[in-house]
Amino acid sequence: MTSSQVDKQYDGSEAVGGDAPEEGYERGLGSRQVQMIAIGGAIGVGLFLGAGANIAKAGPSLILMYALAGAIVFFIMRALGELLLYRPVSGSFAEYSREFLGPFFGYFTGWTYWLMWVVTGMAELTAAAIYVHYWFPAIPQWVTALVFLVVLFVANLISVKLFGEIEFWFSMVKVTALIGMIVIGLGVLTFGFSSAGDTAAVSNLWAFDGFFPKGIGSSLMTLQGVMFAYLAVELVGVTAGESENPEKTLPKAINTLPWRIALFYVGALTVILCVVKWTEFAPGVSPFVAAFAKIGIPAGAGIVNFVVLTAALSSCNSGMYSTGRMLRNLAESGEAPKVFSKLSSTKTPAFGITVSVLFMGIGVVLNYVVPEKAFGYVTSVATAAGIWTWLMILVSHILYRRAVDAGRLPASSFPAPGGAKCSWIAVVFLLFVTGLIAYDADSRICLYVMAGWAAALGVGWKVLKARNPQVTERREPELEKVG
Repeated sequence: MTSSQVDKQYDGSEAVGGDAPEEGYERGLGSRQVQMIAIGGAIGVGLFLGAGANIAKAGPSLILMYALAGAIVFFIMRALGELLLYRPVSGSFAEYSREFLGPFFGYFTGWTYWLMWVVTGMAELTAAAIYVHYWFPAIPQWVTALVFLVVLFVANLISVKLFGEIEFWFSMVKVTALIGMIVIGLGVLTFGFSSAGDTAAVSNLWAFDGFFPKGIGSSLMTLQGVMFAYLAVELVGVTAGESENPEKTLPKAINTLPWRIALFYVGALTVILCVVKWTEFAPGVSPFVAAFAKIGIPAGAGIVNFVVLTAALSSCNSGMYSTGRMLRNLAESGEAPKVFSKLSSTKTPAFGITVSVLFMGIGVVLNYVVPEKAFGYVTSVATAAGIWTWLMILVSHILYRRAVDAGRLPASSFPAPGGAKCSWIAVVFLLFVTGLIAYDADSRICLYVMAGWAAALGVGWKVLKARNPQVTERREPELEKVG
């Protein structure tokens, strides 16, 4: 998640329900920055690092898993798009949960989305430490993770204008590098140059024990990791939903999502698995780094490693800024301590960022205690929190369509294809992925974490209801003119 996306998400000109506008954040992000960051948001550590372990588990069939999950993500995005053009809101997921399911679900979704980004920050720190390990194997992972945590925390006190420019160039590096990898890979396949040229072939997709070398069951088990790779894609819709002309920008942003998935995920993995046979990839190593090392381009693997390192740091940096903004949004809604609503002299929610960074520090501890499993643990928790958010979007969409059919609410100008049917398909798919998480002994721990999280939020809700009953009452939203 990028600061620009959060600025758009939480800095709308009007608040929900006719409340006072949310003021105080520094504006100054141009469309150039927002567009590039939206494109770059589809490329993250889940693809750059997580794909390595998943290739080892599923072989070439991982391509199909990314395509299947990508289709489901598109259904989620179309559902979100319909809601955003029915009523653009600054609180987004939490606000729709609050409207269609009740105040408790809005509160729960807002805090769980914050948790998702805190845990994602841990994953990015872990990934960055692994990338540095490529150059400096003698440095312990936890030391690198701690250094990055401190440096990025300091960097988050910079103004959003400069921050947006930094994120623009980080995204530019990711997009350019990934397209370059695809072009070089196609060149190796077509012209046979480099040390990988003799063995590169499309037949590598099925020549080594078939397209499903470990069986369909093993391929399906990678879906939890695949879904983690798609976390934050929904923020493209939120960014567009808070833009000056959502009726034009939102459909364009969402309808181009399948092309981004096809190019950056399905396309890139297909090319890599054609150039290098799947048996040569291993968990904990970026498949892109391994592929360039195999091709033998001078310094190619090092360059790619640098690219994926900047991608991880960029995402973590943005996540820190985002979590501070989320805490401020919850505080403005009366669902978090008021101290989180205060801004520093540099117009940043410094206290919220500080608290979020302290929680991200748990990732440093994990890198010290279980460095070989830290990435898997934190990605499973982030995935579980992300699945909850996506389910709330889908259920809110289903209830919204019922209200439209009954004539209680106005229709959106960007209806999802198939009405609520595709949302139901996505709900079933997400519940299936949750079942896979429960079945896998290594990732099952995230469900225990989420159960503890739910219990803690339940206690918090009881306290909130006792102290400020008005916050916990259902309020009818004020509909705003869109377009």
